[in-house]
Amino acid sequence: MIDLVKDIISKNDIKKLIEWLETYPRLTKGELTEKFEKQWSDYLGKKYSVYCNSGSSANLLALYSLIVSKKLNIGDKVVVPGISWNTDLSPVIQLGCKPILCDCNLEDLSIDLKHFEEICKKHQPKVLMLVSALGLVPEMDKIVELCNQYGVILIEDTCESLGSKHNGKLLGTFGDLSTFSFYFGHHISTIEGGMVCTDDYDLYNFLKMLRSHGWSRDIGIDLQKQLRDKYNISEFNSLFTAYVPGFNLRSTDLQAFIGLQQIKKIEKLVKSRNNIFSVYRKLLKDSLWKPKLRENQFISSMMYPLIVENRDDVVRELNKNKIETRPLVAGNIGNHPAYFDNFDKVSLKNSEYLDKHGLQIPNHQDLTIDEITLISNIVNQTSFNKT
Repeated sequence: MIDLVKDIISKNDIKKLIEWLETYPRLTKGELTEKFEKQWSDYLGKKYSVYCNSGSSANLLALYSLIVSKKLNIGDKVVVPGISWNTDLSPVIQLGCKPILCDCNLEDLSIDLKHFEEICKKHQPKVLMLVSALGLVPEMDKIVELCNQYGVILIEDTCESLGSKHNGKLLGTFGDLSTFSFYFGHHISTIEGGMVCTDDYDLYNFLKMLRSHGWSRDIGIDLQKQLRDKYNISEFNSLFTAYVPGFNLRSTDLQAFIGLQQIKKIEKLVKSRNNIFSVYRKLLKDSLWKPKLRENQFISSMMYPLIVENRDDVVRELNKNKIETRPLVAGNIGNHPAYFDNFDKVSLKNSEYLDKHGLQIPNHQDLTIDEITLISNIVNQTSFNKT
């Protein structure tokens, strides 16, 4: 079996974890979580990072922090890419905002810039939930320019694109907020886990309160005192006073311990994924669709995307050879009942095309050149695209 993804947590990571566990350390969120957050911020180049229990929770926290900070209001419109994940869409619905679906382009699978600008002019959205699919790099300069022009807050969902760069700058550093996932098979893993990042100090403190019940105990001492004084809360009661309607989306120090080991591997893993991506591009026949590579971009590929007319044939042949595959991201999110049971269907031509013809093939740190060659040969022999 050639797996689609492989666990990033190694036997050595488990050995170190066991040794640490034998010291009977604190397992719930504590000092190691803060250390992991600090090292993550240092790696990424953002001022603040908040570790939570999943990339999906990171999206929820990012959007909700805008609501409690009054940057976004219930009923406001949020742009969600047609090619995205359910937990890019779900928080928008759950928090009482209105999702506006934006079609993808067929170069990097990110948002279609022409459609995005049309949406900005027609709907005046407050937020763009940008997804960089499978490590592919969007046209970030143009996206940031459009967001600035139309007053749109940019959240980067970078859960599939850790290590990808535009003009030497990491994805996840362009937006007002960015999110990452550390689930099994992603670039790094903490079993489950996610991170929200920002340079905005106020949002940072809201994120920490929202992560832990709405309490103030994780924010700075001065800010805690300001809240106690504002609401006339005694110091004794303050630890359990909810200042905002929060959740419990914390992760654990056990997972943060794993995360600290994973950070050390990022550069090696990212380089490996980029190399595999390059080999696929070389081995797959030129008549097939391939992601567009632009100057000054670095692709930290999560899985390799394919678009073929006869997807069922290709999937069948890959399965026959015990090679795992799956639909491209989640297909057109507008085709999910979570969307169309609540909103009118919209026409997204490119997203619909990918829904019918897109798939993903393996890319992970243990993939060998022989396996890449086998996969490429099967795809080349089985697939065709319109010319």
